[in-house]
Amino acid sequence: MLEKPAKRYRRHKRVRAKISGTAKVPRLCVFRSAKHIYGQLIDDAKRQTLTEASDLELGDKAKRQKEAKSKKIHPVKSSKEGGIPSKTELFNGVKKENEEKAQTKKAAVAFAVGKLIAEKALKKKIEKVVFDRGGYKYHGRVKALAEGVREGGLKF
Repeated sequence: MLEKPAKRYRRHKRVRAKISGTAKVPRLCVFRSAKHIYGQLIDDAKRQTLTEASDLELGDKAKRQKEAKSKKIHPVKSSKEGGIPSKTELFNGVKKENEEKAQTKKAAVAFAVGKLIAEKALKKKIEKVVFDRGGYKYHGRVKALAEGVREGGLKF
């Protein structure tokens, strides 16, 4: 019997046989681990990643300030001070926006990552993508990321 990662890889290969991305309509590939979620826009014709985002970019304020002190640069501002919002600030914002939709913390973070991907894509003048769920069920964090991308302004 195959293990879970091997089964997911086989499902992903089946999906990839049917879809591919181009420069105008790239493939939005999702990868989720136990702790994190990642998304990237890929041009399969050139075998090139156009843009990417993950929850690591959202990061916690305390962690970012600790890194800033170790590198002796200016401390990172919170969103109230005009800086990048932390995961908890994003989670609270998403929770208030989507009170009718009950989301876990990980799903809320995935939603925020989806919005971040959409923002980066729109800066590169990409408006339409092909969604590659990566062999995962379209459920939970993968679905939340897709909804975040849609709300961010991309179509698929």
